[in-house]
This record gives sequence, structure tokens and C-alpha cells, in this order.
Amino acid sequence: MSHVSTPRHSDTDAPARRGGGRGRKRGRTGKRRTGRWILLSLAVLLLAGAGTAYWLYSGIDGNIKGVDIDRAIGDNRPTKLPTSGQNILVLGSDSRAGANAELNTGKVSGARSDTALVMHIPEGRKKAVAVSIPRDTLVTRPECVKANGSTVASAKRVMFNSIYSQVGPACVVKTVEQLSGVRMDHYVEVDFAGFKDLVDAIGGVTVTVDQDIHDSSSGLNLTKGTHKLDGTRSLQFVRTRHGVGDGSDLGRIGLQQQFMLALLTEIKKQDLLGSPVKAYRIADQLTAALTTDSGLASLTKLAEFGRSLNGVDPSTMETIMLPVAYDKADPNRVVAAEPQASTLWKAIRSDSTIPDSAKKSPATGGSSS
Repeated sequence: MSHVSTPRHSDTDAPARRGGGRGRKRGRTGKRRTGRWILLSLAVLLLAGAGTAYWLYSGIDGNIKGVDIDRAIGDNRPTKLPTSGQNILVLGSDSRAGANAELNTGKVSGARSDTALVMHIPEGRKKAVAVSIPRDTLVTRPECVKANGSTVASAKRVMFNSIYSQVGPACVVKTVEQLSGVRMDHYVEVDFAGFKDLVDAIGGVTVTVDQDIHDSSSGLNLTKGTHKLDGTRSLQFVRTRHGVGDGSDLGRIGLQQQFMLALLTEIKKQDLLGSPVKAYRIADQLTAALTTDSGLASLTKLAEFGRSLNGVDPSTMETIMLPVAYDKADPNRVVAAEPQASTLWKAIRSDSTIPDSAKKSPATGGSSS
């Protein structure tokens, strides 16, 4: 598999390139037809497989952790339109604690929502669209209630990926709903430590890189060529950004996209869903890493939802980055670009075709008008 080119973007965890974020030539636009990152492939794998033999294995049903999103958010939510299809907020959590602490070569502390996207499945469920939200997007966080019952006041210009650690997953859902005006039907979260075990369970994933990668932050060291990665090195691969491109988060996105395709290729080659033994092993690893809203928090509920998605072909999924522009006050952060962002969310709310103009991001070289 050839290496996917890595577009450029601002660093999302720290202002690593002071003053240099806006003057550089930007890479490709946010539209990526084959999918963007590994978390989405894990969600698709689970949902696709849930309709087969997974529900028979009641022993792994207890692996899934549930969050009562409806109760935590309350009634202050967008109206669910009858023709709006299904909308799922998918998060990749990187707590850097517990099992993840052993994988924390970069010594980053605290829980984070490392990746996030809104997965939209239109009425008829034939083709899905995924909208990724850059981690360093400045947003208005609404008033939220923590799991312990305490209230956190609304705040402006909050970095999107800080909300998970500061307030919790329900507040991330509420923030996305207020940002987009789109009602989230479901919430799916995958912990990266479980992702490592999943890769090991299938025997590793093969990738090809067209340049040496040496990243002291993630711990990844690869020479140009083809490599079979185990779970630990796969995590390093999808976390790497300093060793590719200009060291930005979109460099990492390119690697995540490449890895997702490689993982799906490996799954197809092994016919994992056709083997009950392998299916059990994969389901056991994946569900142990899974947190969902209470409406999906069992194998039977996942199976029912998975069967409803049988008509969706992941290879036709369109992935779009939320159109963003560099913040005028801080070039290392981004804000939703208008009118593109509003047009994009309106199309998803109404389950209509997304105009090409709504997929262009000024931060990646797209027009702002």
C-alpha cells in the first residue's frame, strides 16, 4: 500500500509552531472519500459484525460500558427531524492512564478525546458521510452537568478536545449538537488501549511508508519501506505527527487514513467475520474498549443497530473535515469557517446532498467564499 500524502494543519495539543501557522502553503482539502482514521474503521467493524454471531456470545456483553446521554443532557437538544437519517458521534479516547499509561511514550497526562467525528447515515442507509472535527477547534462549550451532578458554566473559545477531560462525554455530545444543530442519535467511544489489543488479536497490520519516520514523542521509528506493525507500534503510528510532514495534526490524519485502509484490508483477507472463533476474539477485544450511549450498551442492541446498517458500504463513505479557518487571535488554533460550516450542517440536518462549496476549508487551502 502506498503512503497517503499528509496535509498540513496547526498542532492541536500545544502551540508548537508559534507565528508560523498561517503563512505556509496548505495541503489537500478536507474531502477524503475512503475514510480518515482508524477509529471509524473500528466502529464500522463492530456495527457490521454485530448482526452476525456476536450477539450469541453473552459472556462479552458485560464488556460494554454505557453512558446515559439523554439524562445527562436533558431536553435542551436539537429537534430530531423525521428525514434526518441517523447521526452518531464517534470519539477516540486517549486517557494516558491505566492500560493507556503503558502506551504513553510521549508522557502526556490527562484524559483526552483524541479523535472525533459525526457519522451521518442518510435515510435508506446506503451511503454514509463522516464529518471530522479538528481537535484544536475553538468552540463555545454550553452549560453542562458532570457525572457527579455538579454544573459547569458555559465558556467561549474552549478548545474542543479539552471538553472530554474537563466535563465528560455527555458535554462533548451537547457541544457538538449546539455547534451543528444536529441531534446525535448515538454515541460511540473507543479507548486506544483496546485498539492495541485488537491489532494484536488479528496478528498485526502491514503498512508501507515512502520516507523514514522518526518521532521521539510517539516513540515510532520506521525506515522507508513495508512493515508489519503490532499493536504497540500501530498506536505509535496513528499517534505520530512530529515525524511526518510539517509536524502538524493533519500529518497524523494522513497516517491514520492509511492505517485504516490497511486494517480493513487485513480484516477482509482473514475473513474474520466468517470465523466464530476469530469473531469472538475480536469482539471480546473491541467491546472491552467500547463505551456507548445507553441505547447501544449491549450486544443485542448493537446487533439490532448493526443489522439496520447492512446496506452501508464503508468503501463509499465520504469523509469531510469541518471547514475551519485559522483563528485571528491565535494562529495555532482554528474556528469554524463560514458560510461553509453552516451550509454543511444544514445539509446533514435535512439529509440532503452536501454542496462542494461546503467542503472547502480555508485552513487547508480551500476558498473562504
